[in-house]
Amino acid sequence: MTFQIRTLNAISPIGLGRLPADRYRVGHDIDDPDALLVRSASLHGEMIPASVLAVARAGAGTNNIPIAEYSARGIPVFNTPGANANAVKELVVAGIFLAARNIVDAAAFAHRLEGDHATMDRLVETGKKSYVGFELPGRTLGVIGLGAIGVEVANVAVSLGMKVLGYDPAVTVEHAWALSSSVEHVRSLDQLLRRSDIVTVHVPLVDGTRGLIGAEEFAAMKTSAVLLNFARGPIVDEPSLIAALDGGQLRGYVCDFPTPLLNKRPHVVTLPHLGASTKEAEENCAVMAADALRAYLEEGTVRNSVNFPNAALPRTESRRRLAIANANVPNMVGQISTMVGEAGLNIGDLLNSSRGELAYTLVDVDGEIPDSLVAAIAALDGVLSARVI
Repeated sequence: MTFQIRTLNAISPIGLGRLPADRYRVGHDIDDPDALLVRSASLHGEMIPASVLAVARAGAGTNNIPIAEYSARGIPVFNTPGANANAVKELVVAGIFLAARNIVDAAAFAHRLEGDHATMDRLVETGKKSYVGFELPGRTLGVIGLGAIGVEVANVAVSLGMKVLGYDPAVTVEHAWALSSSVEHVRSLDQLLRRSDIVTVHVPLVDGTRGLIGAEEFAAMKTSAVLLNFARGPIVDEPSLIAALDGGQLRGYVCDFPTPLLNKRPHVVTLPHLGASTKEAEENCAVMAADALRAYLEEGTVRNSVNFPNAALPRTESRRRLAIANANVPNMVGQISTMVGEAGLNIGDLLNSSRGELAYTLVDVDGEIPDSLVAAIAALDGVLSARVI
């Protein structure tokens, strides 16, 4: 079988190379794709073909993808958490230095200097007093969100001599183990904001994080504090941010998301969404996304999905596999198993995993699986998708 993959953005050839030409046809002009591979293109409001079995984003954020809509169709959405973590971490650290040493304004001042050596020397000595910054050792960094990026930022800050506070009520065991023992895990966002000299945000943009930092949060922060946002722009409520800056409640703001209100505003540094813009990060993301798609299409394996549960079942070549996505309701596995048995097929292995309202089942059987059985399972109330691998 040849799988059809439609690309909606330019994807690193290193990643596309993970999809062998003898099994995959890849391009932006595929009419009936089995999967979509995307970076920044928005799929909101876009009709995707009924043939689509999976969607993968070569990046961590998935706010450009209608997750709930695809979940209702039994389509897993994959992302690449951690693939661009180093790139973003490096830019966040650069942002800390930009804020601490007033580098952007100071560089602009130096760029405007004119005159001979003596004149410039005099202007430099006079002007540099306006750009006095602060050193990092002993300062407190508050990290909101302890995922792959947040953990790396926290650990680097510790190595720079900073005191580091971390806040993440849903931190995973894996990320907790990767976190420096010097990082203090605080129990509330308010506590982190009140104690931090610099605050950096590393959470995904979802309904619960939109406007996470607003008027109440700015009121809790030190007036000498700096806020960094290299996650997503709308996580910070922009009108409240402007009011805090204009009212002297905040020393500065460094972000990766220029807007008309922020551009050229005093005490604000905006960068053109450079967080994952390195060759290495783009390659890592493409490889991880392609690998996730291939594992799902060829084996039904699910890893790094934002809406499906993780699922991996070792496979015997002599067996055929059913992959079924369904609502997480009682007796679904029982109904499927009964139908398989009534079709005269023996179940050799089975895996059922759930995540919230979604469940995913892999059933390995001895013998060929008739189309009529797949159609009957797909017609069950609560089944979202069913296919044979």
